[in-house]
Amino acid sequence: MNLTIKTLLYIFNFLEKINTFFLRIGRQFAWIAIFLMVVVIMIQVFFRYVLNNALPWPRDEVARFLMLWMTGLIAPSAYRWGGFVSIDMLERFLPKIISTFLTLFLLIISLFVLIIGLELGLKHINAGWIFNSASIKIPFNLIGGKAEPIKLAWMYMSLPVGIVFLISVNIELILRNFLSNFTKLELPEDLDKQKLETQ
Repeated sequence: MNLTIKTLLYIFNFLEKINTFFLRIGRQFAWIAIFLMVVVIMIQVFFRYVLNNALPWPRDEVARFLMLWMTGLIAPSAYRWGGFVSIDMLERFLPKIISTFLTLFLLIISLFVLIIGLELGLKHINAGWIFNSASIKIPFNLIGGKAEPIKLAWMYMSLPVGIVFLISVNIELILRNFLSNFTKLELPEDLDKQKLETQ
């Protein structure tokens, strides 16, 4: 095994472990976020349409806040497991070597798109520090202070956080495709995906 392959394998193993660890945490927070989002929406539906008395608290913005963070935290796992919508007819009809090069090419293109997305997401956060949420406030009034509206940047932060993990997963997928197709190395499989598929 030459030095280049050893280096790529080391980077792959490092990313694989880091991604597995952080994506597991992200999925747990995503489940909590979607649960709370459903609860918030159902409470508002009940009060508005059953009791005919809509609640004054920030149900729509809270639900949107939770939805954005749920998406940012779960998307990297979906990407890693091949859960994104894709058209793979051409890939299946091509010879293996051409299909491999096509997959690597598309992953590299995706990496550039994600990097541009990260840059735009960070700019969006900067704008978010200027504006306050219209209805979500930190209830400092409960301890004798004044309720403070949160900055919209906390909502927008879900975009770059999700993209950072998508970039990390993308690099892992590039290395996995390269090493599994151009070397005889046996790479570790994603145990979380295997557990999900057997349930």
